[in-house]
Amino acid sequence: MRRGGIIAGLDVGTTKICAFIAEVVDNKINILGMGSAPSTGLRKGVVINIESTVDSIKKATAMAETAAGVEIRSVYVGIAGGHIKGFESYGAVGIRGKEVRPQDVERAIDSASVVYVPLDREVLHVIPTGFMLDGQDGIKDPVGMSGVRLEVKVHIVTGAVSSVQNLLKCCERAGLEVIDIVLEPLASAEAVLTEDEKDLGVALIDIGGGTTDIAIYRDGTLRHTAVLALGGNHFTSDIGIGLRIPVLEAERVKKKYGCAVTSMVDGTEEMDVAGADKQTRKIPRKYIAEIIQPRCEELAELIKREIESVSTKELGLSGAVLTGGASLLEGLDRLVEANLGLSVRIGMPEGIRMSRSSPVSGGQSSLSNPMYSTGIGLILHGSMNGGERVFYGDMFDGIFDRMKEWVKNLFGVNGHDLRGKTVTMKQRV
Repeated sequence: MRRGGIIAGLDVGTTKICAFIAEVVDNKINILGMGSAPSTGLRKGVVINIESTVDSIKKATAMAETAAGVEIRSVYVGIAGGHIKGFESYGAVGIRGKEVRPQDVERAIDSASVVYVPLDREVLHVIPTGFMLDGQDGIKDPVGMSGVRLEVKVHIVTGAVSSVQNLLKCCERAGLEVIDIVLEPLASAEAVLTEDEKDLGVALIDIGGGTTDIAIYRDGTLRHTAVLALGGNHFTSDIGIGLRIPVLEAERVKKKYGCAVTSMVDGTEEMDVAGADKQTRKIPRKYIAEIIQPRCEELAELIKREIESVSTKELGLSGAVLTGGASLLEGLDRLVEANLGLSVRIGMPEGIRMSRSSPVSGGQSSLSNPMYSTGIGLILHGSMNGGERVFYGDMFDGIFDRMKEWVKNLFGVNGHDLRGKTVTMKQRV
């Protein structure tokens, strides 16, 4: 007997691949299981080795399935990388009846989506940012209102066709059908931002291993997206080069002793570091901060420039939210706060809970970690956008086989959400 809807989210990142399996019961989301595996086949969010990526996806999903006691065949997948680009568009239509119907909104969005997109790029999302009816702007949902001309502004997100297809291919080879591809900062925003923050104006800054994703919200809708090709792996690389130690040791040192601000470190504190010859030596912890602070300042400056390029036009932000694994670096939130001149907090995933029957190590506390924001956000996205296509166990084995041709390039329109949520558009390439 079907107990409820099952949703699976797959966060394919540069440093790790995480799989989450959740159950939706009475509009509440319970995490049944999760799995994580090191990611060795991606660089800056883009697949560079298909076999390694497939192997990591299989390991992560197998761990999640074992923990949840559920076999999955379809997932919501996150995408990021420097190839992601966003731009604004505008559309307008005449109202055929006395009042605005959902079909009129759909026609307006379709008209805004008719823009030139290079053959090497794929439309991932078309997101309404505001409606105007007979010259009256500031309308969030025009359905049911009277008028003769409906206008809409949208934010269109595109990605490189090759990157999208390679991600789909990796999931297909791992035995998974992709229900939807979701821009990672949009997924993270679902998990860590409050509605009040979105209304007042907020910048979500998702600092991953290979990239830093930015999503700016104002008046409850997305206004701008950007991807910076700089992330936590650059901190690790700087430490490895500066101390002449292996990458794995540099990563350990960064997580345990790293700090973004030199003045926050006690000058007398020392730490053990292992070199390539496996011999350890003691060095002042302050050395680590001196190595990575310039890179942290560079990242903060890039974030500031990106936000100013948008906010100086019309947006005033109330603050910023840092999330992603690299946001846990000590002092990074203070450095970004001082650079932006805005209040900054660390965003933890919200809106979910751990199932009592789940054997996941660490329980509920293990989910309240910024590194899991994207994966949990994918679950939340799936619960709001068609979770009915997921299923329990192997009850529907093979039901998605007919979708393989879609995975190989066939894309169709998924519809729209009048509440200002993401409208996903895909086109044939």
